[in-house]
Amino acid sequence: MKKIYLFVFFYLTVNQVLSQNAIPLILSERERAVVIDEILEDRMNNLLPQLMRKEGIDMWVLIAREYNEDPVMKTMLPSVWLSARRRTIMVFFDKGPKEGVERLAIARYDVGNLLKGEWDLNTNPDQWDALMKVIKEKNPKKIGLNFSTHYAHADGLTYTEHKEFLDKLPTDLQGRVVSAANLAVNWLETRTTREMIIYQQICRISHEIIQEAFSDKVIQPGITTTDDVVWWLRQRVTDLGLETWFHPTVDIQRFDPENFDHLRTFSKRPQKQVIMPGDLLHCDFGITYLRLNTDQQQHAYVLKPGEADVPGYLKAAFKQGNRLQDNLTDNFKAGLTGNEILAKALTQSKKEGLRGTIYTHPIGNHGHAAGPTIGMWDNQGKTIGSGDYPLNFNTAYSIELNVSVDLPEWKKPIRIMLEEDGFFDEKGFRYIDGRQTEIIPIPKPLSGVK
Repeated sequence: MKKIYLFVFFYLTVNQVLSQNAIPLILSERERAVVIDEILEDRMNNLLPQLMRKEGIDMWVLIAREYNEDPVMKTMLPSVWLSARRRTIMVFFDKGPKEGVERLAIARYDVGNLLKGEWDLNTNPDQWDALMKVIKEKNPKKIGLNFSTHYAHADGLTYTEHKEFLDKLPTDLQGRVVSAANLAVNWLETRTTREMIIYQQICRISHEIIQEAFSDKVIQPGITTTDDVVWWLRQRVTDLGLETWFHPTVDIQRFDPENFDHLRTFSKRPQKQVIMPGDLLHCDFGITYLRLNTDQQQHAYVLKPGEADVPGYLKAAFKQGNRLQDNLTDNFKAGLTGNEILAKALTQSKKEGLRGTIYTHPIGNHGHAAGPTIGMWDNQGKTIGSGDYPLNFNTAYSIELNVSVDLPEWKKPIRIMLEEDGFFDEKGFRYIDGRQTEIIPIPKPLSGVK
């Protein structure tokens, strides 16, 4: 009996190892902490001074209380700080190119190795008084606070904290307070060289998980439901020690009278549709790893008995999706706003006879991140505010869109819905880990079997 148990244990262990062979290396929690802190130190030392000078803000003050963190502050906490502590106040003061940016925490202790604690209870028992002492000593020209009309990411200063700050700030300094919205967005949207090296592997992990989900390891036509695949995705992410920033979706288009509907696809779709041969599957999936996020949508087709490949009419439809992607990313030019890029891409696509809808967004520290909005699925015109924001170098995007294609074979139009993560810099646009160019067949053809 003991031999049987050992054999079963060995069999399960080998299967677990083999099942993860396709997934790139995933670091342990301790290793991740080292990487996160190294990236944060690089951003603080090299990126932050550039951004503050670009926006002309010589003092940036971030204030948040525990469990109600400013979204920007959350990205500045050390790896071992999972939240703010009591009231956390960060002060960044630019002393000029020679001396750099001084980083202070109005706290009784340092915030990791990056912000020096600057609160002496003996001198200033009140934390607000300690902050005012620093501000008076530094005498900044502009005091940037995180409040914004158009970006939730840059609107992290709560009503109470804002009011208490202004109540304490001397009258002669009140006129120096400005919105740090653009500085906050710049901080969140800009990716460093180190981050982009790592980002490729994060996107690859996400791609590999989708490949597993859209395979006969997970899907048995006639039995498996879309909801089964959704929960397999959630469980796979958890088993790998990762997180997802949204609940995945899996939906079906097939030869039936049902027409595509955005609300049905994203919020009113049936939870348990049995996957059948001839179905065109679509997933929306993303992971969070090393404080960066992915957001990907791909398609798979379930082969009918006797079929060895995806039908040609579906392949042709899919190419229209890739073409719409090209029309969008070809118009990525630094300085253009999201609204301008959208208009150019839609005009070009219309000339080519493509019926496209574009709803692309920045990605990075957040899934729906800060930066230029390039269309919304329910608004293909101008998006006030975030759509007016310009495209900057060293920024990442989820190229999200769909194209409607008439299928005579199904006697109705279908939607090719694609989303892939990309990066824009001085060299132009590129996909971080490539993009889907062919529909995934389920099952995949076996080598040497026809």
